[in-house]
Amino acid sequence: MKGGRAGIAGVEGTVHHRPPQSRRWWIAVAAGLALAGALGGCALLEHAEPYISTGGESPTLIPDVPFVVSAEPVVEAMLDLAGVGAGDVLYDLGCGDGRIVIAAAGRGARATGIDIDPLPLNFARANARRSGAGVERRVRFVRGDFFQADLRDATVVTLYLSPEVNQRLLPKLLDELAPGSRIVSHKFHMGDAWKPDRSVRSGDATIYLWIVPADKRELAR
Repeated sequence: MKGGRAGIAGVEGTVHHRPPQSRRWWIAVAAGLALAGALGGCALLEHAEPYISTGGESPTLIPDVPFVVSAEPVVEAMLDLAGVGAGDVLYDLGCGDGRIVIAAAGRGARATGIDIDPLPLNFARANARRSGAGVERRVRFVRGDFFQADLRDATVVTLYLSPEVNQRLLPKLLDELAPGSRIVSHKFHMGDAWKPDRSVRSGDATIYLWIVPADKRELAR
């Protein structure tokens, strides 16, 4: 689950002086940082406070949903359900550490991952490099707001977001995706607005598939 887009502004160069802290407090801080490092790239990478990127980068936007990865069997089940293969163009919206994008490229697809948080994108690019040149040349990772992304060349879109974000995305998906394009979501559906064409189970996870119909007018209302 990952993605989002709300903006935030901040002031660079401001220094806040804090009173000295006890040795026990510093030990607790160090332990917390060590735990966060252990969790990095595995489960949850979410800023406790809005994070401002300085040094010339634009401000980091706050994700609408936290970064929680899909387990590898779920990733494979999502790609199986969508029938992803060579010739497909896949977009993973809120791509996190890039595992869906990389797995799709391993099947011969060209794949793009979009995430607003730069931290998981660092993992994604490193994971792509470790997967070898054959995979790396078929993937692309973009830091940005997926609501603003151009999805018109996508044949498959993958999601692990939230019911609310899925429904906010629905008009964009219907407007930009061609008939026959497949949308796959881990765990979250689109409510009554668009019933899935199929769903499957992978362990405890439910995966939903929608196929964009030739006549999108009824869904777009």
